[in-house]
Amino acid sequence: MPKTTITRKTHETDVTLKLDLFGNGKSNIDTGIGFFDHMLTLLAFHSGFDLDVKCSGDLQVDGHHTVEDVGIVLGQAFKQHLPADRAIVRYGLAYLPMDESLARAVVDISGRPALVFLAKFSQPKVGDFETELVQEFFQAFVNHSFINLHLQLLYGENAHHQIESLFKATARALQQALQPSVGRKGAASSKGVLV
Repeated sequence: MPKTTITRKTHETDVTLKLDLFGNGKSNIDTGIGFFDHMLTLLAFHSGFDLDVKCSGDLQVDGHHTVEDVGIVLGQAFKQHLPADRAIVRYGLAYLPMDESLARAVVDISGRPALVFLAKFSQPKVGDFETELVQEFFQAFVNHSFINLHLQLLYGENAHHQIESLFKATARALQQALQPSVGRKGAASSKGVLV
């Protein structure tokens, strides 16, 4: 299956994103926000996604529009790239340590968007990246991928490590949920569809 390509151009951002959910974890990320690029690179590597992102945004304002719009297009590409028969495991769970920090991600590729985000960060910024944008990214991704994602930062002290553990936990939970459901024909739902 070729990569899904999504473009989004507004007065605030110009985003082109290519995604293969069943790749080798290769990425080429350029959003103009170094820490965010690092998190997206980790997301791709630990999920096995092949991900290319190029975004030009109004960073003279702040990073909000860039982070949110990348989340939107990643969610759209994720939804489009799912196997047509939806014969996947559907559920995923990962605990991920990053040094002194520990995060949990639980995912249901359900066709119903919902985010539960339980995380307080030790600092308001990592470099130029505002830590409150982590929730904005995941909210945008969930809203447009139509998945159910529960994220919790269980503990930690270093804001970089706290955020990294959340991204890596999400990656591992998504990788697990996207595995083929052996012996199943059709959607992983007693209803016969994922809505």
